[in-house]
Amino acid sequence: MAVSRYHGSCHCGAVSFDVETDLDKTATCNCSRCQRLGIVLAFAAREVFTLNSGEGNLTEYLFNKKTIEHQFCKTCGIESFAYSSSPEGVPMVAINVNCLEGVNPRALTSHAFDGASV
Repeated sequence: MAVSRYHGSCHCGAVSFDVETDLDKTATCNCSRCQRLGIVLAFAAREVFTLNSGEGNLTEYLFNKKTIEHQFCKTCGIESFAYSSSPEGVPMVAINVNCLEGVNPRALTSHAFDGASV
């Protein structure tokens, strides 16, 4: 798989977005949050992410080092993405692959990230 364009949304559809990302580079995380949610993550530069709708319907959750801005739909509670920065300081978006249309996250070969140790 190469970089492709995907459409995603929360469960109720109030928050929707488009993103260009490479699903060959997905990750699962064992931190206290991601493990409970079962999130499969894909990452993209913020410049290739477009929030189409729902900006006013988002609420934010910060925890641990408070460097990842987890964005949740106020209506259905789904986190479809989060804002952060790469280690080099590049603005990034972490995409919840479970929220992408036409994608089966369980069929992807994701690498495991040890977020519990961070």
